[in-house]
Amino acid sequence: MSLLKMKLHWQILIALVVAVLFGYYGGENVRYVAWMGEMFLRLLKMIIIPLIFSSIVSGVTSMGSGKSLGRLGIKTLSYYMLTSLLAILTGLFLVNILQPGVGAEMGLKESATAFEHQEPTQISDIFMRMIPENIFQSLFKGDILSIIFFAVLFGFFISAAKTKYQQTLVTFFDSIFDVMMKMTLFIIRFTPLGILGIVAVEVSKNADQLSQIAGSMAIYMITVALALSIHAFVTLPVLVKFIGRAKPYTHLKNMISPLLTAFSTSSSSATLPLTIEAVENDSGVSNKITSFTLPLGATINMDGTALYECVAAMFIAQVYGIDLSFTQQVVVVVTALLASIGAAGIPMAGLVMITIILSAVHLPLEGVGLILAVDRILDMYRTSVNVWSDSCGAVIIAKSEGEKTNV
Repeated sequence: MSLLKMKLHWQILIALVVAVLFGYYGGENVRYVAWMGEMFLRLLKMIIIPLIFSSIVSGVTSMGSGKSLGRLGIKTLSYYMLTSLLAILTGLFLVNILQPGVGAEMGLKESATAFEHQEPTQISDIFMRMIPENIFQSLFKGDILSIIFFAVLFGFFISAAKTKYQQTLVTFFDSIFDVMMKMTLFIIRFTPLGILGIVAVEVSKNADQLSQIAGSMAIYMITVALALSIHAFVTLPVLVKFIGRAKPYTHLKNMISPLLTAFSTSSSSATLPLTIEAVENDSGVSNKITSFTLPLGATINMDGTALYECVAAMFIAQVYGIDLSFTQQVVVVVTALLASIGAAGIPMAGLVMITIILSAVHLPLEGVGLILAVDRILDMYRTSVNVWSDSCGAVIIAKSEGEKTNV
């Protein structure tokens, strides 16, 4: 690990500590650093769409045959489904053992009105969203799933074009991707300042609720955190070790900067540029793999979110004294798995997706109000797990393709 990387890691850790202290004790003075967090997020969001589009097109054209693309796609989707299912089962096991909702305080500390009037998203709609009616509208709105679908098709048919056009387009998109990565490396330098602004504001907002959060919701938070920790530090490393034949904790060290950024921003999409940079440059995975697996993972691979949705739904059922049968718990597992695919890589997206699960097993939507107070804190951790899982997938798939990596 280079001195520069060590320096960035320490800068981010110091920024987190300072942000927590300043957010708690700074009061209204927090507004003087808030602009740094907002500007940092805007810079990251600015490069997400062109980075994803150029990255995927460049990666698909480098694969060559459609057979190679199909093989990579099957491996990637299989990994995402497996890890999400393992995460959900881990959460389901712990929430049944610890039963955090039994005897919990029933008072709704936050209003759930915003969720009561939302029509539950149909699972079929998630897959229909993949096909854009207007790609320019999708680019404008930042609809990542449809952009990925179009970019994969576009890259595939570039390979089928006439040789002279093919070479021009390949060079064009390779050039754009190279420029976007240079912009990414420049923006990464400001990560500590951005994190200082983001975290200080969040701590300041919740400073008055710390005693409440540490009270009646403590067992629920411990259940979620413990389940996420088991998945992140046991399940995923085992997969990397025995399926990927790689060194999971060496890879974890390489991922510190993106993971801390994911923890601070609660956005896997905003963290994507840093994830790509770390997996490629530090863990040594080729651009052919990262350009396909990581943007797709940031969109549909939500291990932490899937686990959280399952635990949250079971917690709400326990609070209301509703005993879910084995069949209903299977419905929770399947719905959480499918709903996590449609969860956007933005803060609190998983909270909205919980309404799908609650509707599927006929639980009251008002129960969402029970978990609002602590959602932001848990959102930070589950986003880090989402990003960690994406990066582990890139390493495993790279190894399965015979690549030599640094881990």
